[in-house]
Amino acid sequence: MTGQRSDARRNYAHILAVAEAEVAAQGAHASLERIARIAGVGSATVRRHFPTRKALLEAVFEQRVHALCDRARTLCGERDSRAALVEWLRELLAYSLAARGLADVLSYQPLEDEAAQESCAAVIGAAGALLLRKAIDDHAVRADVTIDDLLVLIVGIALATENHTVPAAPADRAFQLVVAGLGAPGT
Repeated sequence: MTGQRSDARRNYAHILAVAEAEVAAQGAHASLERIARIAGVGSATVRRHFPTRKALLEAVFEQRVHALCDRARTLCGERDSRAALVEWLRELLAYSLAARGLADVLSYQPLEDEAAQESCAAVIGAAGALLLRKAIDDHAVRADVTIDDLLVLIVGIALATENHTVPAAPADRAFQLVVAGLGAPGT
């Protein structure tokens, strides 16, 4: 965004703020045309800043994703690596339920290009992989579990429960069932 004119930076920030509110209300399928209308710009302006729905959603969730990554790094220092992993997964699920649309962003199939390396899914995956590796090394989690497995489960729980009147209870129940299956043999 550096090198842009000040009005372009203002437009970007305003469109992003409107998009955050719309995605919070409508989820990942919030209308780009409605976002443009509320922001007082043309749909071409929205598409110039965010060429795809995925690009818009990635921008909307960037701060939340970075907070989750910071949390993963903090939890890596915990003695109980399994508990740290489970706590981080619970926080990821809570974010996914509170921030409608985040699960959709995480469920996109990563592309095999450099841009995908900075996607929300790739960044979350890398952060979670650190916690998972430590738990596996400590024999606290089954060795055949991958971070992709865990993200599929969390995204699935979030998507399956996000439209419930109160999604937290069924999401927590499903999460508890998932966590029970993480144990290393003999634990």
